[in-house]
Amino acid sequence: MKTKNGAAAAKLPLEREFNLFRLTWPIFLEVFLFMLMGITDTMMLSGVSDDAVAAVGAANQVISIAILILEVVGNGAAIVIAQYLGARNHYEAAKISGLSLTLNLMLGLTMSAFFLVFGHHMMVALNLHGDILAYAKSYMHIVGGAIFLQALINMLSATIRTYGQTKLTMFVALGMNILSVAGGYVMIFGHLGFPAMGVEGAAISTVISRAVAAVVLFWMLYQVMEVRIQFKFYINLTREYIMKILRIGVPSALEQITYQSCQMIFFFYATFLGAQALAARQYATNISMFIYLFAVAVAIGTGIIVGRLVGANRKEDAYHQVWSSVKRALVITVIVDLVVILLRHPLVGLFTDDADIIRMATQVLVLSIVLETARTFNMIVIGSLRAAGDAKFPVYVGLVSMVGISLPLGYVLVFQMNMGLPGIWLAIAADEWIRVAVMYMRWKSRVWKKHSLIEHHESEQGENRTSSPAPSA
Repeated sequence: MKTKNGAAAAKLPLEREFNLFRLTWPIFLEVFLFMLMGITDTMMLSGVSDDAVAAVGAANQVISIAILILEVVGNGAAIVIAQYLGARNHYEAAKISGLSLTLNLMLGLTMSAFFLVFGHHMMVALNLHGDILAYAKSYMHIVGGAIFLQALINMLSATIRTYGQTKLTMFVALGMNILSVAGGYVMIFGHLGFPAMGVEGAAISTVISRAVAAVVLFWMLYQVMEVRIQFKFYINLTREYIMKILRIGVPSALEQITYQSCQMIFFFYATFLGAQALAARQYATNISMFIYLFAVAVAIGTGIIVGRLVGANRKEDAYHQVWSSVKRALVITVIVDLVVILLRHPLVGLFTDDADIIRMATQVLVLSIVLETARTFNMIVIGSLRAAGDAKFPVYVGLVSMVGISLPLGYVLVFQMNMGLPGIWLAIAADEWIRVAVMYMRWKSRVWKKHSLIEHHESEQGENRTSSPAPSA
C-alpha cells in the first residue's frame, strides 16, 4: 500500500511536467506559425488577384473538412495515448501510437485519391465560376491530392505533444513555415529562374514543406518515446485499441466536421453576395485567427493535461485545471480582440485596397468581440470533455445548435433581412453562445468523470508495469 507521503510523491512528476504555461507557449508559437503561413500565402496570392484568394479559401474549406476526417484517428489516438501515459503504461502507449499511424496513413491515402477524382465536382458544387473555379480546381488537385502528408503530420505532432515535447513540434512548424513561404515566394511570382505559377506555385510549396515536416516528425517521435514503436505495432491492428480510438475519434471528428460543414454552407451563402464579399470574408477570417490563437494553444495544452490527469485518476485536479485555463484564455482573447477592432482598417488594408472589401471585412471584425469570447470558452471545455473521454455529448449539442439553429438563422439574417456578411457572423456567434451555456453545465456537473478510457485498477497496473519516470516537457 502507498502511504500518504508516497501518494503525494507520485503526484509530483505530473505536476512538474504538466505546467500549463510550459506546455502552451510552444503550442502558441506553433499555431501562430501555421496561421502566419496562411496569412502570408493570402498576402502573396492577393498580389495575383482577389479571385485567387477567394479560390484558395474555397478549396481550403473542403480540405479542412478532410483534415477533420483524418482526425478521427488522430484525436482519438492522442487522447487514448495521453490516458495510458498518465497511467504510466508506456508500452501500451507505444502500441497505440504505431497502430494509429498506420490507420491515419491509410485514411489519408484514401482521401487523396478522392480529391484527385472528385475535386473539380466539389468546387462546382460550391457555386464557383470562371477564374475562381479554375484556381480552386488546381489548388484542390495538388494540395488535396497530397493530403495524406497532412494526415501523418497531424498524427505525429499530436503524439509528440502528448509526450510533453511541445517545443519539438514548434521547431518543425518553424522550419515548415520558412520552407513554405520561401517556396511560395519563388514559385508564385517566378523568382530564381522558376516560372510564375500563381496558385499552383502556392500549392506546390505547401506540399513540399509538408513532406519535409512529415519526415522530420517521424524521426523525432522515436527520440521522445520511452518505449519505442516496434515494427509489429504498425501492422498489429488490435481491435481493443481501435475501438478505444474510435470511441473518442469518431464523435470528436463528427462534431468538428459538423462545424466545418456549416462553415462551408455559410461560405455558400456568401457566394451569392459576390466576389468582393468572398474576398472580405477570407481576409476577416485570416485576421480573426489571431484573435483566438491563444485560446487554441490553451485548449490543446489543457487537453493534454486533462487526459494525463484522468489517466492518473486525478479527475478533481482536471476539473479545476479547466476553469483556470478558461479564465486565462478569456482575458487574453478579449485584449487581443479589442486591439484588432481598433486597428481593423489598417489590418485589412494589408491585403487589399478595394474600398468595398475593406468596408465589409471591417464590419464583421467589429462583431468578433461577440463571437470570439464564446469560441474561446468552447474550444477549451469541449476539448477537455474529449480528453476526459466524454466525446459524444458535444456532438449531440452541436447538431442541435449548429444545424438546427445557426444555419436557419444565418439564412434569415443574410437573405431575408439582407444583413450580408454580418448576418453570417451573428449566426455563428449565436451557435457558440448556446453551446457555452450547455458546456458550462456539463463540465460543472462532473458527469464526464464516468467516461474515462482506463479504469482505476488498470491505471495502477500501468504504474507497476514500468517504473520509468514521465518524460520532461
